[in-house]
Amino acid sequence: MGVNEGVLILLAARGYYYIDASVVAIEVSILSNFVLNDFWTFRDRRHGHIVVRLLKFNVLMFVGLVANLAILYAFTTYVDLHYAVSNLIGIGAAFLLRYWLSVRFAWIKKEEDSLAPPAGPEASVSRP
Repeated sequence: MGVNEGVLILLAARGYYYIDASVVAIEVSILSNFVLNDFWTFRDRRHGHIVVRLLKFNVLMFVGLVANLAILYAFTTYVDLHYAVSNLIGIGAAFLLRYWLSVRFAWIKKEEDSLAPPAGPEASVSRP
């Protein structure tokens, strides 16, 4: 949330139209989220090349980008909220959608991984 909001405010303050600034801010936050998720949160679910995972993640997050932009525009234009406040609402809604998509599609565990017997010393111990 901080990356998206910070980049949006920084770019808007430099004269960029708030929607254009938001597109850049959202993409920067998508990239930073990918890095954190890939190397920390879902490191046990990684499979395939990092570029493929990044592209898959970015495509899935596009849905959140559209939702965030729609909410940002609607609340700023029709509810007359400041763009930064509208963006926070959009971030919250897009977060829920993006999290579900990433768990469901980006870092999906392979079926054979979940069915495989445990490896290690305890796997070789015979049970009575």
